[in-house]
Amino acid sequence: MNLPPLAAIRVFEAAARHGSFTNAAEELGMTQAAVSYQIKLLEERIGASLFLRRPRQVILTEVGARLSPAISEAFDMIRAAIAATRENADGILTITTIPTFAANWLVPRLGSFQLAHPSLAVRLQATREVIDFARQDADIGIRSGGGNWPGMIAHKIFGADFTPMLSPVLAATIGGVNTPMDFLKLPIVDPSDPWWKIWFAAVGVADPELRGNPRGRFGDQHLEGKAVIAGQGVGILTPAFFETELKSGLLIQPFDIVGNDDHFYWLVYPEARRNVPKVRAFRDWLLEQLVDQ
Repeated sequence: MNLPPLAAIRVFEAAARHGSFTNAAEELGMTQAAVSYQIKLLEERIGASLFLRRPRQVILTEVGARLSPAISEAFDMIRAAIAATRENADGILTITTIPTFAANWLVPRLGSFQLAHPSLAVRLQATREVIDFARQDADIGIRSGGGNWPGMIAHKIFGADFTPMLSPVLAATIGGVNTPMDFLKLPIVDPSDPWWKIWFAAVGVADPELRGNPRGRFGDQHLEGKAVIAGQGVGILTPAFFETELKSGLLIQPFDIVGNDDHFYWLVYPEARRNVPKVRAFRDWLLEQLVDQ
């Protein structure tokens, strides 16, 4: 047997609980006539009367009295399931982010967000993939690019600037780095990186001959940075990702000159989620971090 229309079952549950078509209509935002119509539909599908109609009152029939507890229990279970789902959805913030941004910028700062929002659990998805928010489980994302993604709100975080960095031990092997040409005396961690040509062009050097294996790639800056700190060569890195290493002396940045290929890092989320509390909380926190820098 097919179930009766859910709208009719919902109306019956409210009318049985209130013992009144009028009160049920007020709760459901319907007219009393609409409530009566839905009850009539249900009675026709069941083949029995569910209420005795009396002036200013309705009373459950024997059939209605047997049906009411089961319907109420079913609605209670639905309400509980929805409440649990909402609590879980509201309590977990899933962030999809570029691995280097996660490792070198976001994770070291996340503690302050967790202190400010202890009821939220953060889940990070570190990936270079540009996910589809409509099909994959994420609330908010960090992307690099031009900032134009249809249907998305994008807040600029900072530019993908880059400049050569190296360990002080490696620099000492040639008596220090005093001019950009000194980098050509040292091994380069990733000589095929197009950022090198952009940076050297900015300092007036065309087609530099870089030492190193052109097929060697680390894939992500935070991995390349580890190799640079270990003294394996000179890397071209984003200063914002290596503030701690520069301050501690693990890395040195010989020149203030930085390059940029017009790419930026962006905080992004679907327009439809701009007013979701957990999305607003993370957005406001991250933008405040940028002001404090």
